[in-house]
Amino acid sequence: MSDDDQAAAKAPRRIHVGVIEDHPLYRYALTRVLTEAADIELGAVADSVARFAVQDQPAGSVVVLDLKLRGVQDAAAVLEVGQMGHKVLVVSAHAEQPEVLGAMQAGAKGFLSKDVDGDELLRAIRTIADDNAYVSPTLAGMIIQDSEERHAGPKIVLSEREKQVLRLVAAGERDVDVAEILNISVRTVRSYLDRIRDKTGERRRAGFVRVAIREGLLR
Repeated sequence: MSDDDQAAAKAPRRIHVGVIEDHPLYRYALTRVLTEAADIELGAVADSVARFAVQDQPAGSVVVLDLKLRGVQDAAAVLEVGQMGHKVLVVSAHAEQPEVLGAMQAGAKGFLSKDVDGDELLRAIRTIADDNAYVSPTLAGMIIQDSEERHAGPKIVLSEREKQVLRLVAAGERDVDVAEILNISVRTVRSYLDRIRDKTGERRRAGFVRVAIREGLLR
């Protein structure tokens, strides 16, 4: 083995990481922690999913994502970043059950609250880079409880049109966009959403994402 090969073998693995966070001070704190870690290669840093998308971030990166962003946010943001080919680690001040469940069922590989320290953040990133999930024991309990409750409940029956509306809304489309895509009125879209709420018991968009994933409407 050549000296160059030996040096490469001894070099630590570099994990490609991107950041989507719209709070300037917290974004600065995140990037500082990441740049000081020897095994982290910090790439794109943006304040929205749209601005992140136009930057050159290697596929398969771990992306640290806030939920409450301008433009696409919450579970729809998780879906969109995941569809770019990245592994999503949500770090959010909003760590209640709807946010946690919506993000995880939309494809997030991990979820941390913003009171996490730098060591745990890096531990989560390294765990996710190895294709494992990372959630705190408290948040894991939420997921287990939700899974038990969902499997115990009756099966939801949606019409084909309700499924179309649900899929588009869960993917982040606005009511007016859904109306245009399906060639129906906004009023009709909202009528379908009311029916979906009645059938599923979900009132928020994060809940719609969970239902859409569970029903196989988002792949």
